[in-house]
Amino acid sequence: MRRVKVIIYGDVQGKYFRAGIKEKALFLDLNGYVKNNDDGSVTAILEGDDADIEEMIEFCKEGVRGASVDDVEVIEQDFKEEFDDFEIRY
Repeated sequence: MRRVKVIIYGDVQGKYFRAGIKEKALFLDLNGYVKNNDDGSVTAILEGDDADIEEMIEFCKEGVRGASVDDVEVIEQDFKEEFDDFEIRY
């Protein structure tokens, strides 16, 4: 099992990016959360199977319709198994 923090930069807020990430995370059976940041980026904390996390990272690089992704930063973290589901945080 693996945990990563993914920060997505670009024109990604107000584009249903968080909803798209949540939908994909539920499909992949990943746990964690996604939230907007004050600087206009979006952060996701993801826990789950390595292959599923890699698929989610690729999804984040592509983005959702109407969004424009400039960069995706992936930070490895210690797996904590602290989430029971995936949510959008405000």
